[in-house]
Amino acid sequence: MDLNNALSIATSGLEGNQYALGVLSQNVSNASTTGYVEEVAHLNSSDTTGTGSGVSIGLTTRTVNTALQGSLYTQNAEVASLTVQDNSLSAITALQGSTSSDSGSSATLSDEVGNLSNAITALISTPSNATARNAVISNAQTLTTSINTLSSAYQAQRQAAQNSIATEISSVNTDLTTIGVLSKQIMALKVQGMSTADLENQRASAMSDLSSYMSVTYTETSKGDMLVKTADGTQLPTYPKDSNNNVLSTYPTTASNGQGTSTLESSSTWPLTTDTVTLSASSSITASDSSSYVPAITLVGSKTDLTSHLTGGEIGANIDLRDNVYPKMQAQLDSFSATLATRFNDQGVALFTDSSGDVPGTSTTETSPSGIVGFSSVIQVSAALTADPSSLSPDGSTTVAQNLLTTALGSGTPAAPASGLGVNGNISTGYSGSQTLANLATSLTSAQAQVAATATASLTTATSVQSSLTTKVANVSGVNVDNEMSNIIALQNAYTANAKIVTAVKTMFTALLDAV
Repeated sequence: MDLNNALSIATSGLEGNQYALGVLSQNVSNASTTGYVEEVAHLNSSDTTGTGSGVSIGLTTRTVNTALQGSLYTQNAEVASLTVQDNSLSAITALQGSTSSDSGSSATLSDEVGNLSNAITALISTPSNATARNAVISNAQTLTTSINTLSSAYQAQRQAAQNSIATEISSVNTDLTTIGVLSKQIMALKVQGMSTADLENQRASAMSDLSSYMSVTYTETSKGDMLVKTADGTQLPTYPKDSNNNVLSTYPTTASNGQGTSTLESSSTWPLTTDTVTLSASSSITASDSSSYVPAITLVGSKTDLTSHLTGGEIGANIDLRDNVYPKMQAQLDSFSATLATRFNDQGVALFTDSSGDVPGTSTTETSPSGIVGFSSVIQVSAALTADPSSLSPDGSTTVAQNLLTTALGSGTPAAPASGLGVNGNISTGYSGSQTLANLATSLTSAQAQVAATATASLTTATSVQSSLTTKVANVSGVNVDNEMSNIIALQNAYTANAKIVTAVKTMFTALLDAV
C-alpha cells in the first residue's frame, strides 16, 4: 500500500463523513416534523483485490416499527373523529340546558313544558282573566321558539358536517396523490439501487396527515410501492393506471377522463369526489330530487360509492354526524313536537300548528302537513289563538284548561312515535313514547346529552392513548437530538483525523519531490 492508496482511503473517509453529516443534519432539521422517521447513514468498508481501499457510501435507511406506526395512524383517526364530534355536539348541549336536579337550569324543554303547565294551572284559577290567557300563549311561544332553535341548530351542524366533507375530500385527494407521486419516484430509485429514505419520509408525512381524515392502513411492497386501504380493507387508488396496469402520466380530472398536466403531480380533485349541497330536515341519501339528496363520496370516473367505507377521522365523523347523529336528533324532536301538537289538538285546542295553521298528520316519513318530518322547524303557536286566546277558557269555563292539564300534559296518550321515523323510516328515538310531555322532553334532552357526553369521555381516553403511542413511536423511530449531536461530534473528530492523514500524505509527497 503506497501513498496514493493512503490518500485515496483518507479521501473516501472524508466523503463518507460528509455524507453521514448530511444525513444527521437532515434528522436534526426534521426532528419536529410530523411523521418524520430517523434516517441512518450506512458506510461500508471497501477493498480492492483483498486490499483495503477505504469506505463506500451505502443506502440511507429508516428506523421504522411498522406495527407501531400503523397503530398510531389508527389512533390519529380515532382522536380526529372524536374531536369533530365533541366540537359539533357541544353546540347542541349549550342550547339544551341540563336535566340535572342541581344544575339550576331553567332552559330545558321539560322546564318550558312545566312553565306552560303552570300557566294553564293559573288559568284554571282565574279562567276569565285575559292576563292568564296571554300567559299561556306566551309560555307556549317560548316553548316553540326553543324547539325551532334546536331544530335550526341540528340543521346548521348537519350542514357544517356536509361542508366539511366537501373540503376534506380535497385534502384526502392531495394526500393520496402525493403518496402516489412519491411511490412512483421511490420505485424508480430502487430499480437504480439508490437511496429513497428522504422520499419515504415525505410519503410517511402524507400518510400521517391522511390518517387524521379517515381510518387507513398501509402496506409497502418489495418494489417500494405503498398500498393504502380503508379500515374495512377497501383499497384507495394513489395514481391512475391503464387497462394494462401501467401508471398514467397525469391524473384524470373530475370534469372528464382526459389528461391534465404533462407530468404526474399531486391532485386535489382525484380520486374522490362529492357534491356541495344545501341540506334540509328531509334530505336523504335515497332522495331522487337533487334539491333534497345527501351526496355520496364516489370515485372519479367510475362513480363507485365509497361513503360507507370511509370511517374514522374527520371525514368519518362528519359522515356519521350528517347521516346518523343529527337525523336522529331531528327525528326525536319532530316526534316530540308532533305529539305536543296532537295531544293539544285532541282536546279541541289547536294551540301548536305549522305556519298554515295545520296540525301534522300521522305519517312518520312525510313532511308537514301530511307527516311529522321537519315539523319541529316550523311549529308555532296558532296565529288564530294568539289573536284571540279566549277559546282557552270560553265564557269563563275551566273545562278546556282542565282537559289540557290532565290529558294533553298529564297523560302519555297518544304515544309519541318512537320508531319508523325519518324520511327513510329507519330511525328510532331510543325511548318510550308513552310518557307525559314533560317526561318526553326530559328523555329527549337526556338521550342527546348522553351522545355528547360519550364523545367527550371517549375523546379524553383516546387522546391519552394517542399520547402514549406517539411517545413509543418517537422512542423507536423519532429523532433524538441529543444522540444526533453526539454523533456529530464523533463525525467531526473522524473528519479531522482523515484530514490530518491527507495533510500528512501531502507533506510526505512534498518531501519526496524535494528529495528528487
